[in-house]
Formats: sequence, structure tokens, C-alpha cells
Amino acid sequence: MRAIVDRIVPQIEAPDEGSLEEARAASRLPQGSQDPFLQRLPAFHAIEGMPPAARLPWPGRLRIAALNAERLRDRPAVRGLIERTGAHATLLSEVDLGMARSGNAHNLRDLVAGTGQGYLYGVEFVELDLGSEEEIRRHEGARNASSLHGNGIATALALEAPHLIRLEENGLWFHGIKQAQHRIGGRMALAARVAEAPKPLWLVSTHLESKTDPADRQAQIAALLRGLDSIAPNEACVIGGDFNTKALPRGEDERELVLDSPERYEPLFADLRAAGFEWRAANLAVPTQAPGPSDKHSPPYGKLDWIVVRGLEASAPRTLPAADAEGRPVSDHEMVVVELAFHGSQT
Repeated sequence: MRAIVDRIVPQIEAPDEGSLEEARAASRLPQGSQDPFLQRLPAFHAIEGMPPAARLPWPGRLRIAALNAERLRDRPAVRGLIERTGAHATLLSEVDLGMARSGNAHNLRDLVAGTGQGYLYGVEFVELDLGSEEEIRRHEGARNASSLHGNGIATALALEAPHLIRLEENGLWFHGIKQAQHRIGGRMALAARVAEAPKPLWLVSTHLESKTDPADRQAQIAALLRGLDSIAPNEACVIGGDFNTKALPRGEDERELVLDSPERYEPLFADLRAAGFEWRAANLAVPTQAPGPSDKHSPPYGKLDWIVVRGLEASAPRTLPAADAEGRPVSDHEMVVVELAFHGSQT
């Protein structure tokens, strides 16, 4: 695993076209490797950060939301969803930056514009195509402005000590999936400490691999826990995101197993428990997978999105439809929300 990234920049450097063309050619060769590009491209070696314009004092209790935003195409709708939840911080995955499929915009910066919030953004993948097969067809002839895709944290809380932890770099996506979506990179987590919390408290946004199995997801969580051990040993922490826990039972009569004994199906939960994390009070046993704007998924839907906590009391978990004000879906994942406080807090 590569070294944890802790370099902060006001703007991540987009890959140069020469490197992208070279990577595209290598990705279509059986012996081609992403490794030289992981080292060469500056986007993999920095975290983009913008501090909040209106810094939020420590609120005593935190409301945390997590959402796989499916490219974050519809920024106004996601902003409205965040405002309706009243979340103090939102942990986001699948956030495009300069991708034709989502308007070639800086999606996270657009999301927080005018709200007073700041953000952190880390690159998961440099995209070599326009996206999936469907996205390639829909945006034929277009070009990506920056070709970046990753995770973010949006909040008016002051954050400090940001770190980006790589979870795997096996090159699964480099050669594409079904002749499309060639990518450089791999799954990652973005962590930062809440500056004004009375005790050390870390927020972590992550996204585990979708095209893999429970053992590989467990290995990714193990990499995340090793990273946290090096920067926040035994400190209070909330991890939220799309865990892609596809092996969990989906039947109506099996719902409680999802919270009571998920490690029977997804062993990553055993590792989380051993590291002091719990999830029972922070989640509902309901699906978070959804059809989305393009009817991508069919029932039965799974519980893929999670918030897990250590050193905190969790209460009032909710799962909310990721939809705009008219009820139209904006993602193929629902939003998960929870209330958090330090043990023994009086506020």
C-alpha cells in the first residue's frame, strides 16, 4: 500500500493529455500496468481542500450524512437533500470533477457554493473514458475537462489533519469493465479531524469496491483500519460511505440479520468490531440500494451504505430517499443519516 497522503492543495492538478493518451494505450494491452501512472500523476498525491466561509462552532451533537451521489450530477438536488437533513457534515462518494457525463464541472465546489461550507476532495480514479457503456453512448464526441472521480467531505465544521488512505491498487479497472470505463487508481478513504471537538474526532468518507467479493472488501477495510491506527489510534471516529456489502441477505424475513450478525456474510464487520466500531445504533436494517435515475438496479435491493462509529453514542438513524424536491431520484443509493455525541455528553 502506498504512503498515506497528507498534502493539501487549493486545486488538484488535472492529468495532462499526453499522460492520459499513454495510459489509454497501455490499458488496452494485456501486459499494460497502471503503476507508472499512479506515481506520475499529481492528482494521486494531494487532497484538495477549501475551508468553510462561515465556520460552524462545535454543536455538541453531530448529525452526519453519507451518500453515494452517483457522479453528483444534480448538485442543487443533493444540496437540497443535505439542507433538509440538517447534516453538519456529509460524507460523499462517487463525486466527479471535470467529467463530461456530469457537466464538466467541479461538482463538489458547486455543491457548497453559497452555503458557507467548505470541503475536502480526494481522487479515487483518473478516468480514461467517458464512463460506463451507457455514458459513452450518451456523451459520444465529448471530452472530459479533468477526468477525476473520488470521495469528499462537505461541512461548515473546521477540519484539520486531512489524510487520504489508499485501500487497494490492484488495477482492477485499468483494463476496463466490459470494454468500457478504463481507469487509473483504486478505492480510497478520506479522513480528517474535527478541529473544535472537545476530544479527537475523525470523519472518514470511503467507498469499497463493487466488482469484487467479501474477502476483498474485508482486505480493504483492513487497509483502512491500519491507516487509522497510524493517524488516530483508538480515537473517536465515524466512517461512512458505500461499503458495497452485496453478500448481505436481502429478504424481508432476514432484515435483522443485516444489523445483528453481518459478519456471517461480510467478514469486514468482524474487523470493524475488533477495532472498536459498532453499527447497530447507527443504521436501519433497510435497503439503501435504489433504481436511481436510470433504473440501473432491480429488486431485491441491498443494504450497501453504512455509518459505523467508535467512541461515540449513535441515535436516530435514518435512511432517506436520494431525490429532488419533486421526488425524482438523483442517485442509485439512498442517503443514511445518524445523530452522534460523545459518551456522557449533556448536549
